[in-house]
Parts: sequence; structure tokens; C-alpha cells
Amino acid sequence: MIRKVEHIGVAVRDAEKSAHIFRDLLGIPMDRMYASDAIKTKIAFFPLEGSTIELVQPMDPASPAAKFIEKRGEGIHHICLGVDDIEASLREFEAKGIQLLDKTARKTQDGRLVAFLNPKSTNGVLIELEQLHKE
Repeated sequence: MIRKVEHIGVAVRDAEKSAHIFRDLLGIPMDRMYASDAIKTKIAFFPLEGSTIELVQPMDPASPAAKFIEKRGEGIHHICLGVDDIEASLREFEAKGIQLLDKTARKTQDGRLVAFLNPKSTNGVLIELEQLHKE
């Protein structure tokens, strides 16, 4: 069951430069920034009450985020929805005919369980699922 909007991912060319906008101009404190070799991106997190803005900077021109920016420019890349049980949610959505980009959840560098739905099944919106409670 979907419980909340966990975060909104924003594709950016330069996370440091974009962090200035969210941190200094909009006044949202940055929680952390790190480079993820697994998905070839630098990620910055700006928590808000009940949700987070996530800046995603590609570190490799072949990464999905780089391809997104090349095709569409900087902007909203994905919406992440928090779920109670990610594996059960994937099975449920697949049974309803939603195509999955990830057949099973994968663990992020910071220990979160996530999976993506194919935007071809969701009106062009890339939806990430994140398990709300860690195992």
C-alpha cells in the first residue's frame, strides 16, 4: 500500500550549484550529499516535513540521469512513493499490468530498498517505490 510521497527526484547538471538554490535561496537545509558509484550519480537530499527533495547529478554520460537531461533538460526526474512492503507492491502492480523496470527491490548505497516502475505504464512518469520500514 502506498503511504506517502517519499521524495521528488530532480535531475540536475551540477548538484553543488543546484544545492545553492534549495539551501541558500529557498532556505531548505541539506541533509547530506554523496556520490553513488552503483548508479553513477551524485545525490543531495533536502528533507521537508514528511518528504524530501532529491537532487540527482549524473557522473557518467551513459547513466539514466544523463540521458534524461540530454533528452528533456533539468527538472523533475521521478516521484518516489513510500510503501509498506516493496516486494508485495511490485507483485501487486505487475498483476495490475504495470510494467516493472526492477522485478525485485535493490538496496541503495545508504541502505534503502527501492524499485522503479516503467514510465510507459504510468503516463510517462518514472515512479520509484521505497520501502518505508527498514528490514
